[in-house]
Amino acid sequence: MTIQTPREDVRSQATERLGALATPPGALGRLGELAVWAAACQGEVPPRPIDHVRLVIFAGDHGVAGHGVSAFPPAITGAMVRTFLAGRAGVNALATAHGVEVRVLDLGVDEDFDDLDATTREALTEHKIRRGSGAVHLEDALTAEETSRALEAGAAVACEEIAAGAQLLISGDMGIGNTTPAAAMVAAGLGLPASEVTGRGTGIGDEAMRAKAEVISQALTRAGERADDPIETLAALGSADLAATTGFLLEAARRGTPVLLDGLMSVACALTADRIEPGAAQWYAAGHRSTEPAQSVALEKLGLVPLLDLDLRLGEGSGAVAAVPVVRSAVALLRDVALLSELGA
Repeated sequence: MTIQTPREDVRSQATERLGALATPPGALGRLGELAVWAAACQGEVPPRPIDHVRLVIFAGDHGVAGHGVSAFPPAITGAMVRTFLAGRAGVNALATAHGVEVRVLDLGVDEDFDDLDATTREALTEHKIRRGSGAVHLEDALTAEETSRALEAGAAVACEEIAAGAQLLISGDMGIGNTTPAAAMVAAGLGLPASEVTGRGTGIGDEAMRAKAEVISQALTRAGERADDPIETLAALGSADLAATTGFLLEAARRGTPVLLDGLMSVACALTADRIEPGAAQWYAAGHRSTEPAQSVALEKLGLVPLLDLDLRLGEGSGAVAAVPVVRSAVALLRDVALLSELGA
């Protein structure tokens, strides 16, 4: 399925309507721009209210987590997956506050969740690719076959969420050490050195930062020219959860469903999706700016300006969920504000 652009004729109509609202010219600022984007994605003016927002959290473990790149041990990944399922994580609180439905999927967590009841475990692991992904500075994250399966899994999940009525999708993440492969993916996609993409992730100190930058540098050197190909990049430098997220974002764009991006992992996958099929990024908006440098440089490449800048680095999809009311506000303004022509003045 070829990716189409959001409707340019509708974008023009929405822009015209924005200029005709009973507000001073330009007074709505970026809310007006966001509303026009939403209308173009929907293909309708005025746009429909965005009532159905669905977040999918892609979870997986990363071999690099055992090499000093994170402030937390790998066991936290599984513990947090259970916390999501219990509805007690940070993103759950935000999702409840803003009417966002949450789905959690284990693509590559290094455990089997045998303590969960059979129904919950089956739903959680139905798209599982493997237990943990390779340490990318030493070996490939995935085989070619696993990479293909992960991309297909993410695409299938996007189709399921759209069929369930999603008007706006969000991808979330959970995986100790995941900012390391995500930063490597951005470096590969933009031809940058490790020094320009390495961030503090979960809050590591200076020594761990140096170790993390070295791991990313080694990974890029090991990948070599394979980094020029986005799918090879996923296999060499990514992970099961990041490859599935990329497939999810690609399929959303193919099906004309807008996506609100979250932090580094979401944006690294969006960059990779746009490398695979240029034009995919037209269906994405940036929910927030994280504290990770790789996210900022990737957003700049994609031409996306974050809606929020709150120094968030929680992950999980939390920054994008926090931005959902902004998107809904923008749509409400373009839909419900009177036109100057209706004032009778």
